[in-house]
Amino acid sequence: MDLDLTAEQKLIRDTARGLATNEIAKVAAQIDREHRFPREIVAKLGELGMLGVAVPERWGGAGMDNVSYALAVEEISRGCASTGVIMSVQNSLVCDPILHFGSDAQKQRWLPDLASGKRIGCFALSEPDAGSDAAAQKTTAVRRGSEWVLNGTKNFITNGPVSDVVLVFAMTDPARGNRGISAFVLAADSAGLKFGPPDDKMGIRGAPSSQIFFTDCALPEDALLGAVGDGFKIAMRTLDGGRIGIGAQAVGIARAAFEDATKYALERKTFGQPIAEHQAIQFKLADMCTEIDAARLLVWRAAVKKDAGARHTTESAMAKLFASEVANRAAKEAVQVYGGYGYLTDFPVERHFRDAKITEIYEGTSEIQRLVIASALLKD
Repeated sequence: MDLDLTAEQKLIRDTARGLATNEIAKVAAQIDREHRFPREIVAKLGELGMLGVAVPERWGGAGMDNVSYALAVEEISRGCASTGVIMSVQNSLVCDPILHFGSDAQKQRWLPDLASGKRIGCFALSEPDAGSDAAAQKTTAVRRGSEWVLNGTKNFITNGPVSDVVLVFAMTDPARGNRGISAFVLAADSAGLKFGPPDDKMGIRGAPSSQIFFTDCALPEDALLGAVGDGFKIAMRTLDGGRIGIGAQAVGIARAAFEDATKYALERKTFGQPIAEHQAIQFKLADMCTEIDAARLLVWRAAVKKDAGARHTTESAMAKLFASEVANRAAKEAVQVYGGYGYLTDFPVERHFRDAKITEIYEGTSEIQRLVIASALLKD
């Protein structure tokens, strides 16, 4: 693995860093406080090609690699974790499965607008009784003539309330278990589709999520993504890539916590000297920096394997598991460095602390990642 970034990779990293530092970070607290979807920032990401990083230019994307994507998500997430996950969902969970499993007609219909940010997408897999057990789908899709009719409820769907495009998974043949699940892509204004109120969340408040209700929602035959019964395979492959995005988001949150804590440690004085001079603080910063670098390398390794077309399930799980736990440790220690001030909403580390937690939960909990990793180990 070559750890030297290419000129193209450095360019997207630096572009994302500039946007995050000069614009996004300055409004991140406001976005969080107001629970506001940052539509103007998302539009800029679209203009810069960051909502379809790995989508070929033929379909309206930037035509770059997944390492570039991970670099960009990290930088954007360092500025605002909410914006980072909006970007991750659009790239990993919506554009990627349409690119790899869609027909040319579906790619032409959906990808250019998704990659440019003209349309926002969401990935509707989780249900009230099907989170970690994604195969336990109760949403059904029944063939009726030349249509598919959907009925059911989806839960915790990031980007849901602001979505224009929905990628949804439904049971088409219950007798076949997970091989009876199929995937569909449809417009969010389809008759019979309704979004619930936005969830009131602890963190990533600028990335709205909600339930989605399907009531006799009729879809044309060409809404089917891939073949009938391929839904579970599509979902699992998509989540392998999605975990690269969430790993990168977690690295960005961890960096934000570390960089803010370091700056504060150099400014805050106790006993006549900056607290950065105290060994207890130095050890915290050293551990944070080391773990962040290790997490980033795991994310890069998974991205490199994906770019090579190689199976990367285990590598993505490792990256997501470690990076999310690093983000939580870094945020916790950053609050400790700030002391009482870290507990106040006046300072950014309490937001990092709240934002970090979800990275251990969505797109596969830490417990599920450990099961994925252990399963691979025991097969060897």
